[in-house]
Amino acid sequence: MSGIVTFLPLIAIFGLMYFMMIKPQKKAADEKKKMMESLKKGDAIVTIGGLHGIVDEVVEVDRTVVIDCDGVFLTFERGAIARIKETAVATPVEVKEEVLVEEPTVVEEVEVIEETPNETK
Repeated sequence: MSGIVTFLPLIAIFGLMYFMMIKPQKKAADEKKKMMESLKKGDAIVTIGGLHGIVDEVVEVDRTVVIDCDGVFLTFERGAIARIKETAVATPVEVKEEVLVEEPTVVEEVEVIEETPNETK
């Protein structure tokens, strides 16, 4: 009985390690696998090297991806894709139209009278 009690903490430590380290790692690997399977043309991605681009072609035969980076086409293994960027949904922006109202300008008419000197003969 004392032999079992001695190994009980060791078994508990291994069980705790499994739930704290191995299980989350498997979950992350499964999520990455689902992400790679959902990769399609037009997705904006980031590679593990930090390169940003858009998927141009997904080749299933050799499990590669052709990425368009501003007109330069590069081929990467699927494992080189770090993440798929979230596409921002465009929200309509309310544009306020300003109506320019011109105030009428008032022009005062001033009558200029020129005085001519009286000539006497």
